[in-house]
Amino acid sequence: MSKICELINKKRIYFDGGLGTMLQKRGLKPGDLPESWNISHPDIIEEIHRQYLMNGANIITTNTFGVDSLKHSNYEELIKSAVDCAKKATADFDDSFIAFDIGPLGRFLEPIGDLPFEETVEIFAKNIRVAKECGVDLIIIETMTDSYETKAAVIAAKENCDLPIFVTNVYDENGKLLTGASIEAMVSMLEGLGVSAIGMNCSLGPDKMIPLIKRFADCSSLPIIVNPNAGLPDIVDGKATYSMTAERFADYVALLAEGGANILGGCCGTEPDYIRAVVEKTKNIPLSTVEDKGLTVVSSINAVEIGNDPILIGERINPTGKPTLKQALINNNVNYILEQALTQAENGAHILDVNVGLPQIDEACAMTRIVKEIQAVCNLPLSIDSNNPSVIERAVRVYNGKPLINSVNGDDESMDAIFPIVKKYGAVVIALTLDKNGIPNSADDRVKIAEYIIERAKLYGIDKKNIVFDPLALTISSDPHAAQITLETVKKLNDLGYKTNLGVSNISYGLPNRDIINSTFFALALQNGLSCAIMNPLSKEMMNAYYAFRALANKDMYCADYISKCIASDVKNVEAYSTEISLKDAIARGLVDVSIEKTRELLENCEPLDIIHQHIIPALNEVGVKFESKKIFLPQLLMSAECSSKAFSLIKQSMPAKIQNGKAVMLATVKGDIHDIGKNIVKLLLESYGFLVYDLGKDVSPAEILDAVKKYQCNFVGLSALMTTTLSAMAETVKLLHDYDANIKVMVGGAVLTQEYANEINADFYGKDAMSAVRFAEKFYN
Repeated sequence: MSKICELINKKRIYFDGGLGTMLQKRGLKPGDLPESWNISHPDIIEEIHRQYLMNGANIITTNTFGVDSLKHSNYEELIKSAVDCAKKATADFDDSFIAFDIGPLGRFLEPIGDLPFEETVEIFAKNIRVAKECGVDLIIIETMTDSYETKAAVIAAKENCDLPIFVTNVYDENGKLLTGASIEAMVSMLEGLGVSAIGMNCSLGPDKMIPLIKRFADCSSLPIIVNPNAGLPDIVDGKATYSMTAERFADYVALLAEGGANILGGCCGTEPDYIRAVVEKTKNIPLSTVEDKGLTVVSSINAVEIGNDPILIGERINPTGKPTLKQALINNNVNYILEQALTQAENGAHILDVNVGLPQIDEACAMTRIVKEIQAVCNLPLSIDSNNPSVIERAVRVYNGKPLINSVNGDDESMDAIFPIVKKYGAVVIALTLDKNGIPNSADDRVKIAEYIIERAKLYGIDKKNIVFDPLALTISSDPHAAQITLETVKKLNDLGYKTNLGVSNISYGLPNRDIINSTFFALALQNGLSCAIMNPLSKEMMNAYYAFRALANKDMYCADYISKCIASDVKNVEAYSTEISLKDAIARGLVDVSIEKTRELLENCEPLDIIHQHIIPALNEVGVKFESKKIFLPQLLMSAECSSKAFSLIKQSMPAKIQNGKAVMLATVKGDIHDIGKNIVKLLLESYGFLVYDLGKDVSPAEILDAVKKYQCNFVGLSALMTTTLSAMAETVKLLHDYDANIKVMVGGAVLTQEYANEINADFYGKDAMSAVRFAEKFYN
């Protein structure tokens, strides 16, 4: 174990604070790249590091937050210079450590963005290989707003060094990342991937983080890091300033320490005196005990715990006995598979099993594509189901979250093939209670196989909480004792504290009216402690058994879910759903290819404007409301926007002049700022609503923006900024535009902005998110 990992379990450790804030005080100009000072002003970088160390910090983060090969051809030189500055600073301080700082790349990954997963991993890997050679003590992956990019960075670190990995993400006040992942989902994924400490940084002040720390403490089995901002920034003379004093900041951080945070520090606005105050206020607060919570959790952007409440795993994406799905796989008809996924989700499934094993197709390619496509439109975790270990590994590598693997068994050969994958990618695995001798005929012998699997898993560093046992349901039509043996095994495993799963429908194979047998067997298995079941959520009988059991077992408070189920309409039939789906439905569900197909069909018989007003706009409004009410998140919003953009593209071919209709918006990321994720999201949404968007790109000067306004005669402008150092450029741009024409409307947005700052610079509108920007544009043109 590394020295830093030993220390974080013995004493409170402190990070440094806002390096960018300190550089601005030392003369970093708006638009200058902070990392360039590693070469041009190394003495200042070293001095700032020393100031934090002298005020109690143990961990110094290198000045490499924005360094990567996408933006810097000299990334190696910048990294080496940064580490050299940190080494010189820490040389005279005991128990001081150098954390190699990794920040986000500023682009979304496929499928909602354009950056391939493996390319992302390699970009991070290049940095990490250089940092390792330079001799850093740990990796800090920070300020990540996307779970998928976070995973890519962690995998890059795991594959290219053996250093401890700390991760802090940026959460909003609801405990969600920009792309929607919850605290619980991130904790499950990062613990599974084997990082050393987890937590949150930036975006929020320490007061806003207090409600979130309990959620971390309730689910995390790792030390918790909290590096808040010094509150929200005020802009004075174009520069970000923070009104929260060091003493007040430390008072709030002390509450975070009492709530479970053992590793403390600061982010934007926290100067060395803030860290000194935190050390003084928290040094005598006892460390929170770091203990394994023992939770069995799988996740996508949402977390699903297996154990307390029965979990339903949808079985419909499996070609066995499903000729229509089989043909869809052969024909590469992903739309049908996505419809299967969405329909199961809408009918109550908690996890979706995905099996694409057919001899006629490339299973590995099909599996990886389908996993990514499903995750783009559906929030449910997935079970990666295959007999081929290489297929499983390729799929779980690109999976966004903590997956469920289906399956392994008690044969040594099976475990030697699957357990390394489970360990590396931090999965939960379904373990079948069979071995090379087949399926035992007694419950006790099946339990013995389960116990053997647990012992072998320990050799790979896999805890029993990440194993779900399948006692195997065999058909009663050929063995009248099959159901009783399986039910007895479920009970014995449950009494031992193990999680269990069954493929329920196997019990009735070869019999008529199978749902009658399946639902009764399902109820009996639930009574015996079954944790989860692979079943058909489109079966009314199965769902009735599920909701009735939960009500009877006091797992449904006031029978609310049962009552809701009784008054709801019958479950949707996926075959009818596939033929009846409208363009509006396709857009709302994020089905791109279906949206294109339905638009073409409508154009044959409908007026283009009718298509817009009766299908596209209602769908976008529905999605917008769900996004604003936190029922869906950014990936689903962007997929729906992509659908409508494709539909508009086809319609514009029929009547381009009418569609544009003078509704033009000019967008730009201001001078000195090279981050344009927010601008690109707004662009996509505006285009999906039929606006004509002039995208000027990033790092655009005020004069260039004014020139573009004159050229295109556009009087509606949106400005974006992510870094506090570029806010003065935003203020200058707003003034220049209003001085030219007071009627020009300017909306502003970005992570560092507030309504107060927007008012201060006389912006016409502050967009807290992409949908609010769209709403303002609609209001302006209506």
